[in-house]
Amino acid sequence: MDLNCNKLTTIEGKNINFRIVEENDAEFILLLRTDSALNKNISAVENDVVKQRNWITSRKNSREWYFIIENKVNKPVGTIRIYDLIEDSFCWGSWIILPEERMRSSFESAILLYEYAFFTLGFSQSHFDVRKNNKSVINFHLRMGSVIVKEDYENFHFIFKKEDYILRRKDHFAMIDKIARRAYFKADSNS
Repeated sequence: MDLNCNKLTTIEGKNINFRIVEENDAEFILLLRTDSALNKNISAVENDVVKQRNWITSRKNSREWYFIIENKVNKPVGTIRIYDLIEDSFCWGSWIILPEERMRSSFESAILLYEYAFFTLGFSQSHFDVRKNNKSVINFHLRMGSVIVKEDYENFHFIFKKEDYILRRKDHFAMIDKIARRAYFKADSNS
C-alpha cells in the first residue's frame, strides 16, 4: 500500500474532482463547519481561520487525506477525508457538502472516495461512525451495504467491506450517470 498522500494532486470523477486541502482552503472549510445547518452531526471547530490553517499545515505529513470536493469548473462544493488507518481499514468523514450541491455531488463523492481507498490505496474495509440522529446518512450507508457492528450513546459504528462494495459497483456507476443526467436536465430547464 502506497500511503503517501503528498504525491497526490487530484482524483477525477465524472462530475466532481477531489484535490488535497491546502492552507488557503481554511475559509471555505470554516464556512462549512461553522454553518449551523451543516454542522449538527460533526465535531465542533472554533471559527478561527488562523487555527484552521495551522491545523491543515499540521496534517500535511500525517497518514490521512483531506480533500476539497470541486465541481468540474473547480468550484469548491464540499470536503471529505480519509483518516484513522488501522491495518487494512480506513475511516472516513468530514463529509460536508454545500446544500445546493448535495443532489449532484454527495453520492459521487462517496463512490469516488471508496474507489480511491479500495482500489488505489488497497484497503479492504472502511470503519466509521454516524451520529444516531443523522437518519439520512445512516440510511445511505445501510443502502450502500455497510453494517452496524456496535453502538454507543451517540453513534452507530459501521464497517463496509470492499467485497460488499464490489457487489454493487456497477449499480453505483449507473447511479452517478443518472444523477448527472438529472442535474443536467434540471440546469437546462432553468436556463
